[in-house]
Amino acid sequence: MNKPTEANTAPADAVSASAEVKTAPMARPARFKSRHRVVLISFVVAVIFPLLIGAWYLYARALDQYVSYVAFTVRSEDVSSATDILGGLSAFGTGGSEDTDILYEFIQSRELVKLIDEEIDLRAIYSAGYETDPVFSFNDGGTIEDLANYWSKVVKIFYDSGTGLIELRVHAFDANTAKDIAERIFSRSSDMINDLSADARADATRYATEELEFAVERLKAARQAVTQFRSRNQIVDPEAEIGGQAGLMTALQTKLSDALIAFDLIRESAGTNDPRMAQAELRIEVIRERIEEERLKYGADDNDDRDFSTLVGEYERLAVEREFAEQTYLAALAALDSAKIEAQRKSRYLAAYIKPTLAERAEYPQRMLLLGVFGAFLGFIWAIGVLIFYAIKDRR
Repeated sequence: MNKPTEANTAPADAVSASAEVKTAPMARPARFKSRHRVVLISFVVAVIFPLLIGAWYLYARALDQYVSYVAFTVRSEDVSSATDILGGLSAFGTGGSEDTDILYEFIQSRELVKLIDEEIDLRAIYSAGYETDPVFSFNDGGTIEDLANYWSKVVKIFYDSGTGLIELRVHAFDANTAKDIAERIFSRSSDMINDLSADARADATRYATEELEFAVERLKAARQAVTQFRSRNQIVDPEAEIGGQAGLMTALQTKLSDALIAFDLIRESAGTNDPRMAQAELRIEVIRERIEEERLKYGADDNDDRDFSTLVGEYERLAVEREFAEQTYLAALAALDSAKIEAQRKSRYLAAYIKPTLAERAEYPQRMLLLGVFGAFLGFIWAIGVLIFYAIKDRR
């Protein structure tokens, strides 16, 4: 009875033993090793500790900053002429992109920084809290180059080259100071644009003014030449003088005809010894001599300096020169008026669509944002360091 029982139990034990051999052993629980401590300590040292220092500085040391906003653009007012107005055309203001580019560079320039520093002492304003907040304050011992670099941090410029709009964000440790600086930037920028506009107007009218001055001098010389001609020859208008001479010649010719007719009548009715014949002949001779003398005045004569042909030719030349000088003067005067109108149409000015604002609360520094960015940066650097550490460890 016992043997069969042992024979039956032996195969079951063999199966159980084989099952225990095939079962995989269970993994041991993870242990906190020394390298984990190093990683944790490095995280505290590289991320947590600097982040706590940054939070302490931002909330305990960093000074509040107030912001004044101002926005403007350069406009060019195209004023329509009288003809355009009659034609129903209206004037529209247009922007000057080139002037806006110049203004954008001017606001960032050392020249503007120096001008405003001389007016309100920017060094003293931004270095007042240097002992408390050296990160966001200016070092009073810095040069003008250092002040210009600091200027780019406290005066933020946003420029849209497509529309020509410029917006400024002026930071200061006091609201009134920020507004004052913004107003001075706008004032200086407006002066610079006005100077550019004045220079453009001067350039536009300089050539026309020079032409007008030349035309005036030419007209003066032409009129002076006519005056000297009249004084020298004692003739106001040779053409009128010739007209008088022509009238005199006509009268003499008429008298000569009458005298000849009278002589013929006396010769037919009286004898040759009639004294009226001699008088008639003498009258005819005198008239002919007078006509000859008057005719000599129209040509050159050694005994008379008054050569009417030469005088008339000279006077006509002077008259033509005077008339041309007068026309040149009128054209130059019209050109100057046109240049002035055109320059006035292109006059430029600075138009503010947001006047300098006065802040009621501090907007900067943005402590939470700075802490988040600072923490993300530290975490990124720490993660890269850890990955490099494990990569080197695994290669050994």
